Amino acid sequence: MDFSVLRNLISRYCAGEEYWVDSRTVYIGHKEPPPAAEAYIPQRYPDNRIVSSKYTLWNFIPKNLFEQFRRIANFYFLLIFLVQLIIDTPTSPVTSGLPLFFVITVTAIKQGYEDWLRHKADCSINECPVDMVQQGTVVRTQSSKLRVGDVVMVREDETFPCDLLLLSSSHDDGTCYVTTTSLDGESSHKTYYAVPDTMDFKTEQKVDSLHATIECEQPQPDLYKFVGRINIYKEREDPIARSLGAENLLLRGATLKNTEHIYAVAIYTGMDTKMALNYQSKSQKRSAVEKSMNAFLIVYLCILISKAVINTVLKYAWQWSVDRDEPWYNHRTEIDRERHVVIRAFTDFLAFMVLFNYIIPVSMYVTVEMQKFLGSYFIAWDKDMYDEELGVGAQVNTSDLNEELGQEHEDLFFRALCLCHTVQVKEEETVDSIKRGIHLGKPTSFYISSSPDEVALVEGMKRLGYTYLRLKDSHMEILNKDDEIERFELLHVLNFDSVRRRMSVIVKSSSGEYLLFCKGADTSIFPRVVSGKVEQVRARVEQNAVEGLRTLCVAYRSLSPVEYEETCHQLDDAKLALQDREQRLAQAYDLIERDFTLLGATAVEDRLQEKAADTIESLQKAGMKVWVLTGDKMETAAATCYASKLFRRSTQILELTKKRTEEQSLHDVLFDLSRTVLRQRTLSGLSVECQDYGLIIDGATLSAVLKPSPESSGSGNYREIFLEISRNCSAVLCCRMAPLQKAQIVKLIKASKEHPITLAIGDGANDVSMILEAHVGIGIMGKEGRQAARNSDYAIPKFKHLKKMLLVHGHLYYVRIAELVQYFFYKNVCFIFPQFLYQFFCGFSQQPLYDTAYLTLYNISFTSLPILLYSLIEKHISIETLKRDPTLYRDVAKNSLLRWPVFLYWTCLGLFNACIFFFGAYFLFDNTTFTSNGQMFGNWTFGTLVFTVLVFTVTLKLALDTHHWTWINHFVIWGSLLFYVIFSLLWGGIIWPFLNYQRMYYVFMQMLSSGPAWLGIILLITISLLPDVVKKVLCRTLWPTATERAQSNRPCLTVELSTIFVLTQSDNRLSF
Repeated sequence: MDFSVLRNLISRYCAGEEYWVDSRTVYIGHKEPPPAAEAYIPQRYPDNRIVSSKYTLWNFIPKNLFEQFRRIANFYFLLIFLVQLIIDTPTSPVTSGLPLFFVITVTAIKQGYEDWLRHKADCSINECPVDMVQQGTVVRTQSSKLRVGDVVMVREDETFPCDLLLLSSSHDDGTCYVTTTSLDGESSHKTYYAVPDTMDFKTEQKVDSLHATIECEQPQPDLYKFVGRINIYKEREDPIARSLGAENLLLRGATLKNTEHIYAVAIYTGMDTKMALNYQSKSQKRSAVEKSMNAFLIVYLCILISKAVINTVLKYAWQWSVDRDEPWYNHRTEIDRERHVVIRAFTDFLAFMVLFNYIIPVSMYVTVEMQKFLGSYFIAWDKDMYDEELGVGAQVNTSDLNEELGQEHEDLFFRALCLCHTVQVKEEETVDSIKRGIHLGKPTSFYISSSPDEVALVEGMKRLGYTYLRLKDSHMEILNKDDEIERFELLHVLNFDSVRRRMSVIVKSSSGEYLLFCKGADTSIFPRVVSGKVEQVRARVEQNAVEGLRTLCVAYRSLSPVEYEETCHQLDDAKLALQDREQRLAQAYDLIERDFTLLGATAVEDRLQEKAADTIESLQKAGMKVWVLTGDKMETAAATCYASKLFRRSTQILELTKKRTEEQSLHDVLFDLSRTVLRQRTLSGLSVECQDYGLIIDGATLSAVLKPSPESSGSGNYREIFLEISRNCSAVLCCRMAPLQKAQIVKLIKASKEHPITLAIGDGANDVSMILEAHVGIGIMGKEGRQAARNSDYAIPKFKHLKKMLLVHGHLYYVRIAELVQYFFYKNVCFIFPQFLYQFFCGFSQQPLYDTAYLTLYNISFTSLPILLYSLIEKHISIETLKRDPTLYRDVAKNSLLRWPVFLYWTCLGLFNACIFFFGAYFLFDNTTFTSNGQMFGNWTFGTLVFTVLVFTVTLKLALDTHHWTWINHFVIWGSLLFYVIFSLLWGGIIWPFLNYQRMYYVFMQMLSSGPAWLGIILLITISLLPDVVKKVLCRTLWPTATERAQSNRPCLTVELSTIFVLTQSDNRLSF
């Protein structure tokens, strides 16, 4: 009896539990393995449906309501509405329920519409046709019906429907070309490989006869990592095991290029694909405006509770005397009299809460959401931020090469650069339907690669007489300067990674010699060199770095047959490992890449993007502290900073680097630098000319600064000292940074005592963690790929567009939304404080001052549209002025328009206006025969008069704050006032049959028929607006801001530095 099946089964469920969890087995074509091979255990995997939508038809209402009522304002108004339903309150439940219903409905419609668009996008993807191989024939089916183990055929220019393992292609060498633009934005062609044992299965019948299983890791989001093993079963032979890596895996969303067709097997489907795992929702960022709104909301909630408590206490104090039970028209029932006093007091407290609850502006949140949603289109529509070259504009959600070659071991050096790369040669006349590589009417070859640097170096060799021809039958062919073709068998490729910072190839020459060629960063090559003109090359590399060139060193090693066999054994063992493959490969590479002979060095020039220096200079003038975070070496990064005017020739550079900390302790270096900058700050306080400082820190030193140690605990926190030094420098350069360190820098600055607003901008995948960490993340849609743009809050085509994004759109957007927030609180104070004062004149009986219709429509209809339009189109200063004078940005930095003094001014202005409304109308009503016919005004007429003055005052206040007038402003502002008048005439001029009361009948018309009422309305509006006008005139005359001076075409004042912003530099071109 064969116990192998039982043994494998037990090992999976028992001893191999970790193996079972961390890996999956895929049966190609759903064929069972041979009985003696392993147990056949069908595993359940998700189907190939992509689901990016948030809701379904059945869960939309409960799920959306739950999410909306998590917002404190919505939940508060829900409680108020329930209180109105449960107890006897002075106002109808409609007054709270209708605004809440409006807010909830508008938000639900917006979110439902957005989710419906996601559903449509999902359906279009899931219903895409796919060619699947079944029983030796090609069958067309829908993408959603694919399952793990299905074999599919993909044709040129088609998108891969799921994550596929390449089995064979139309090319004889089993390669195919792929673009991953939709994944990371890289439009260059990448090469993927089929394993040698399956590359000959080129027809449907042959592929259907393939008998194999794949063991691979469980789904994980890293686009560039895949570990697996394929076991190929043949009759009467032992199974063949081959390692699988990222070079064999075709990712969903990528597109097949310049390859007629391929056959591949589905490995990960649906939400298990790497694309789906990478597009998980990001953590929600909260703006400073939203934080201020929540803080102001808490203050107003406390005011509301205080009002309710004061009125409740005063009511019972006023009723303490027996003869003041309650007003004659509002006697309590016997049931009320028998209740315990605490219960009655609590009920009255809730009633007052309901009466004053309108001080909390529930509609402010929906208005802010609409302003954000509609305002984002102004950025997308900005023609100045459209790039003709890329054909894209800004999104709300972002090189010229010259080479200089060393001359050591010239021939071998040139051969090394012709062989040590992953460049592919394209000879066809058209690529992606575009004619390329045509010379004198005949097609010629050209190079494609995932790295533009590699293409530049290979093309440079071609100009120097060494032409890389092709990779054919695992042989690399070179045409040397004597027009002779040299063939080298490509044995192994040791791919580049960011940790090693180098790549290598092992080739076999026609003479049988084994050679290992390696190129990489100087810091990764020089320690492994044992011969060659090291000092001469090192000096040249340092000189090139100072000039701003990006350098690579090239070396080689000759291998004996025994060393080569040992190398193959090490690589094969590491590649076949399912667990810790990357670590084992790194160990193998470390053992192989050593004992080099240095050949020389290359240098590639990165030119600044258009107007990059002007943009940096403008940001600094705007008061922003610029930090450059890059992976480049210090000399290269510093030269780039000088070129971009971040550092100037007068800037004194302070170095906090590994080289310096090796000479003296980190503690001493930090305190020396701290004394230097603090001494300068003391001198600046004595009006001595200031020295401009720039700080440079490298990744190794940063790790030491951030790492807690016993020394730091005893002598102060290194982080705080580092931040203190940085604060006193005009710019900071962080070089040799890993992606995680970039995010750590941003997090460190965010947590500093100033709590500055941080902005991170980058164009590469290595910038994503930093972009996600910053308060605002901006991606550049450049040649580095679009992964940064996809994960950003905003995306721009070029770095130069950052200037207008911040100095114009950012400035205007902040002024608009700050006015919106302050105005909402102001108009609600004006609205509800007269109601509070009215209680002192009605025996605290909870009698409403305003009619139910006015309570309901005040925030929804009468005062909502003017402020919404203001928040969308207001321009307090021209766009040209904002672009010309970056210092104007300082007036709005550090959340200056939403600080507590400004908030208190708006609140006090609202209280003053409310007192004018109420007491002005009260003193006018002191003459009870106010109408021409001698008829007395009642309480509803009094409330209507107060409400009329209120609506006109708050609307005219906004008109006074408006600087940019268009016909739309006039239409909305005067139209809102006209709508109020017409509504009041209709509401009080008709007996509405659906109302159980007619208390407002003829009230508004009676009020307007009185001449003193007209005079009173005009007088009260004028008195209410006068203090704000006087304040503005005095401030503009005596203490004008830079913006106000610019509005008057006067020179701007200088203001001290404000918000710190974090910007980034790409690793291969300057893209802050």
